[in-house]
Amino acid sequence: MRIVVPLLDQHIPMLEKTPSLSSKIRICCDHEKLANFSENQVRFYLKYSSFVLRVLRKPSFQKFLHWMLKKETIKEQAVNAVHKVLPMRRKNGKGIAGKCDTNRGRIRIYPKTTKFCRTFSRKFGRNTLLAYAGNRARVALIHELLHLKYIEDEKTVRELSKEYFYIFTRKQYTQSAHSLVTYTMIFNAKTSGKKAHPRVFCNDTCLRANGVFNQTLQR
Repeated sequence: MRIVVPLLDQHIPMLEKTPSLSSKIRICCDHEKLANFSENQVRFYLKYSSFVLRVLRKPSFQKFLHWMLKKETIKEQAVNAVHKVLPMRRKNGKGIAGKCDTNRGRIRIYPKTTKFCRTFSRKFGRNTLLAYAGNRARVALIHELLHLKYIEDEKTVRELSKEYFYIFTRKQYTQSAHSLVTYTMIFNAKTSGKKAHPRVFCNDTCLRANGVFNQTLQR
């Protein structure tokens, strides 16, 4: 999969205004559903949520979101972002990263399951798991924010989500291999229903991610 450096990647100006989105990001817990989880699972999800909350509130990411919302003419006043403590699955059993109620501007970000996190941590280590969890939440928030404008245009939202997240990672890691690994971990490639080795191109630099990422990320 070839990702072309997007035209959106222009200079992001220093913003004088303090982003207000940060104060709207908070943890929300479905207390009535907690009974379906063990004490250890609840403790894990609370820690997971607290970590993600700190990641989403980081000034560098908040400034980036403020720039993105301004560029897309999406008003911050219309956003109410919430991180849900417990994971959620679709009817087909696949996990949901985020949901957006476009009428009320309510965005919900969901965690990965304890099973997924244990498997991922054993394969790649705790630090890589933390990087994945934090960036997955960032992508989910970017994705759902874009839905406030491109309400049912999922194709456009997916494409823009990839472009904006790539801009953010490149700014953060100065086009290092780490930014490419982070991008590939989140947007693992699929071609015609078959597993593929994702490739990311940036200034003639090509990264081929280890195929084991695909096996883990699809669980």
